[in-house]
Amino acid sequence: MEITIDSRFDGRSVKDWLYQNGVSRALITRLKKSEDGITVNSSRVTVRYVLRAGDILSLGIADSRDDVNDLLAATEMPLDIIYEDERMIAVNKPAGIPTHPSHGHFDDTLANGLKFLFDRRGLPFVFRAMNRLDRDTSGIVLAAKDQYSASLLTGLMQAGRIRKTYIAFLNGIPEPRSGVIDRPIRRARETIILRETCDISAPGAKEALTEYETLAVGEDCSMVRAEPITGRTHQLRVHFSDIGTPIAGDGLYGSAESSPTPLDLRLTRHALHAAGLKIETDSGTIELSAPLPEDMETIRTSLFNN
Repeated sequence: MEITIDSRFDGRSVKDWLYQNGVSRALITRLKKSEDGITVNSSRVTVRYVLRAGDILSLGIADSRDDVNDLLAATEMPLDIIYEDERMIAVNKPAGIPTHPSHGHFDDTLANGLKFLFDRRGLPFVFRAMNRLDRDTSGIVLAAKDQYSASLLTGLMQAGRIRKTYIAFLNGIPEPRSGVIDRPIRRARETIILRETCDISAPGAKEALTEYETLAVGEDCSMVRAEPITGRTHQLRVHFSDIGTPIAGDGLYGSAESSPTPLDLRLTRHALHAAGLKIETDSGTIELSAPLPEDMETIRTSLFNN
């Protein structure tokens, strides 16, 4: 990565530039150790080097072969890439595809597919997902292309400058039809996967906020747009279940396994889709969208009306 130093950093150190521009301590340590980690005007320098306006600062932030996890298999699969630049890549993930490898899914995940893509390009690949979708949740997954970009995107997310929008079909109609669900979430006892709402004073409790708006209603069912302000595991699934309108098709927090509704029976997965992502960078706003997949679009057109 090359940067032309402007007047703001004239007379300031490389270290100042790195910290002011979101480079993490871990990455700074790596750059300091690398032969071509930090150079100015093609000469290697330390972080104490004093910059001048017009200098060309180069940072060796690209992943190397040593960074690659050799255990991650490369698997050819169709990828619906909806956005890509030098820092990030966004893919519209189908339902049924895990985001990253786990027990029983070592070579059939989105990470495996991206590994194949970057191998074909002749580039080392490290999977750095900025958001993780459950296997049966469809929609946008954003991944950073290097450690620096991951640090920048994490900072934007923590500052509330990355907003995620989901479309969900619910069993029932929420009341009120729009609002904010403000209910802390924690891991349920004696389980790794299951989450539950709780009082904020409860052990393990984390603040959880979800904005939602009802877009359409059917017979004892609804379609909502939801924006998780916080990013807790299973947040939307837990929150909508907690207010009495669980996401349709959800066998973990809904009725799909115990007493399925007519809407549950029309689904082979929970009806949750990551439809939008808005990224507010210092240089402009990037807005990404992914249309409803076929299974949800078929239900939308047949069941819902305003």
